[in-house]
Amino acid sequence: METRARLFFECSYSASVWEHLTKGILRSEFTNIWSEVVLLITERHNDKKRLFCIRYAFQACIHAVWRVRNKIRHGEKLVHVQSLKKFIDKGIRNKLSLLRSKGGKGWEDIFQYWFATRM
Repeated sequence: METRARLFFECSYSASVWEHLTKGILRSEFTNIWSEVVLLITERHNDKKRLFCIRYAFQACIHAVWRVRNKIRHGEKLVHVQSLKKFIDKGIRNKLSLLRSKGGKGWEDIFQYWFATRM
C-alpha cells in the first residue's frame, strides 16, 4: 500500500535521495522517518543557512520524487536514482547561487555551506 511515509522517505529509492541531500547537513540528527523530518524542518532554533538548506532540500526532494512516481504511474520508465540525485543537487546549487548573487545580507557564504555538507 502506498502511503506518504512509504513514498517519503521509507522506500529505498526516495530514502537514498533524501540521504544524499541531507546527511551532511543533519549528521547525527539524520532521519528518514516522516514525522521526525517534519519536526526538523519546522525547528526555528537552527542556524538560518542550515535551516534553509534542509527546507529547500526537503521541498526539492518531495517535488522530484513525486514527479518520478507520477511518471511511473503513467507508464514511463523509472529515472535512475543517481540521475535524480544529480538533478536535484544541481537545482539546489542554482537556487543557492541565485540567493548569493542577489546580495541578501547573511547569504554570501550559503553556497560554500552547501558544498561543505556534501559527503
